Amino acid sequence: MNKTHFLLLLVSFLFFSCAKKNDDFPRKTTGKINTISVIIDDQLWNGEIGDSIRNKFASSVIGLPQEEPLFTINQYPVKLLEGFMTDTRAIIVVKKEEQNKFEIKKNQYASPQNVFHISGKTAADIIVCLEKNAPQMIRLIKQTEIAESQRINSQSLLNPQLINNKFHISLKIPSGYTYVLHKSNFMWLKKEIIGGNTSLLIYQVPINSIKKDSNLISNIIKMRDSIGNLYISGTEPNTSMITEEAYAPYLSKINLDEKETYETKGTWELKNDFMAGPFINYAIIDEQYNRILVLEGFCYAPSKEKRDLMHELESIIKSIVIVKR
Repeated sequence: MNKTHFLLLLVSFLFFSCAKKNDDFPRKTTGKINTISVIIDDQLWNGEIGDSIRNKFASSVIGLPQEEPLFTINQYPVKLLEGFMTDTRAIIVVKKEEQNKFEIKKNQYASPQNVFHISGKTAADIIVCLEKNAPQMIRLIKQTEIAESQRINSQSLLNPQLINNKFHISLKIPSGYTYVLHKSNFMWLKKEIIGGNTSLLIYQVPINSIKKDSNLISNIIKMRDSIGNLYISGTEPNTSMITEEAYAPYLSKINLDEKETYETKGTWELKNDFMAGPFINYAIIDEQYNRILVLEGFCYAPSKEKRDLMHELESIIKSIVIVKR
């Protein structure tokens, strides 16, 4: 074998080895936030099964002033399964088959990814499977979307030490946010967008400000309205931010950074003004620092859809890590 042949063989081997090595790494997922690819034949999609999917995964997001779907759904026939939509983070594959089955495959085609396989002998079997497993599917999809947003948000031009020094926490805040207001126990960050802005509030109040044995939602509304009265107002006098009375906020209990937390979603308005929008408020019971730590996101974007704006704020807040003493 002469040197030329040897070099050609060596280059070919190295190229094949590199290509094979790259194949071992999963492709990165693509696509917009809060989007699901549903792989289902048109006949099933246009019937009761499609209705069930839309009712579960495109239901209205709670806490928004206008109706917006929980997820944006793109439907494709089964024969296109191997196409570009396999790079999306959430895929639901629905087929009629000889056995009833529900299966979750993580990172089947790309990463990070949840692929849900649903099959049944009849349309009724498939619908029963969807009804039973939809809450778990929605929870997994939302967790992945939050994590993806936090990954995107990991780069910031803000000095994180300012937040750390004041509140003993770290947050993943994306570029575009700037500090608007600093007080001893209060901080306001804002990002300007086309047609409006998004805001993040961080503040702390005494740990007994929310009494568990009383009306929780009333206490939280009173707390956030008092903060609005102190720090957030319009350009005209007597136009502080308050919780809109026409829509009762939604309250649930969750854990953030392993701490009991009250999650409140609703709408805000400026008193004696026309500005309004949605908010999400997280009141964290932080016994370590003997406080209630509050993180709130709200936006003003009258001409824009607000689901993904609020999703970004939620992902920022849920990235919180409280520094241990």
